[in-house]
Amino acid sequence: MRAILLSGAIALLFSLLGTRFAIVQFTKLGYGQEIREDGPTTHRTKRGTPTMGGVAIVISVVVGYFAAKLLTGDAPSATAYLLLFLLVGMAAVGFVDDFIKVFMQRNLGLRAWSKMVGQTLVAVGFGAVAIHPALENDDGITPAADQLSFIRDFGPHFLGGDGILYWLGGALLLVIFWIMVTGTSNATNLTDGLDGLLAASSAIVFAAYTIISIWQNNQRCGRPSVEIGTCYEVRDPLDMAILGAAISGACIGFLWWNASPAKIFMGDTGSLALGSVLAGFAILSHTEFLLIILGGLFVMETAAVMLQVSWFKLSRRLTGTPKRIFRMTPIHHHFELLGWEQVTVTIRFWILTGLFVAVGLGIFYAEWVATI
Repeated sequence: MRAILLSGAIALLFSLLGTRFAIVQFTKLGYGQEIREDGPTTHRTKRGTPTMGGVAIVISVVVGYFAAKLLTGDAPSATAYLLLFLLVGMAAVGFVDDFIKVFMQRNLGLRAWSKMVGQTLVAVGFGAVAIHPALENDDGITPAADQLSFIRDFGPHFLGGDGILYWLGGALLLVIFWIMVTGTSNATNLTDGLDGLLAASSAIVFAAYTIISIWQNNQRCGRPSVEIGTCYEVRDPLDMAILGAAISGACIGFLWWNASPAKIFMGDTGSLALGSVLAGFAILSHTEFLLIILGGLFVMETAAVMLQVSWFKLSRRLTGTPKRIFRMTPIHHHFELLGWEQVTVTIRFWILTGLFVAVGLGIFYAEWVATI
């Protein structure tokens, strides 16, 4: 518990001070955000606000985690290194995207295929290492399981066959990991459209995963006081709690400067990184489908975009006149165009995130109670 508190506090403090430093430096360098021309007119006043603030979040997480491990005298785990790989790797993809927006004055940043290549390399690299037998601990548990999971693993083992079946199962498992990592990183990227919206929402969801990891650590298999039927076969849950606290702390520190009116934006550097590591938490804590509930806000944002695009194309094909379900997507812009203030939309979406998390944690705990 001491390491968890240290990690969160150090990351928060470092983010609070580091983000302020980033605002000053990025402003001097002219790292200003380009604003989409078809967006709400109220956003045009934000043009030129420093971006790439996600750099401060990522560095704060890394510093917070390793400082806590150093102060407590514990060695970092393979699970933590995998999550940090996702965080830093996807941040690098986002940084290139932000760099293009700033220096080439192209609001769309990287071409879609270029961004997908970067996301794929990070996601597949993470997945391949996470299921590799070389990372098995003394109990034979790898960081990622070869089964699907909701709160516990279920269904067939993807790596349970021999020969060609083993390799086909492994390939299918990597595809699932790829969908989760790229899908969640794109979902958080879509959510990052209002001052403070993604920073606070992410802090809430990562706080939930910190709680889940603490519980899994206390109820992990192999502890003398824990019954076999109720235990969790998760590798390094304590380290996931330490890292989850660091990410929550870093997001809160960043929120101090990102709250409306934002002094800095996290950019794709931060949004892609947060989404990818969130998927990593779901995979390594064996709660893959639970992420749909805990990250319900991100699912809602993505679903709205998918519905909007699908109906636009379908209505154009059927009637010749394209139609929209929402006034604009991502859906937070829809509510802005209905006349809601940006702050109102943001706070109500924070409330929704809290409700999704409360439901997810309730289901997680209820499942454990049912196994007693």
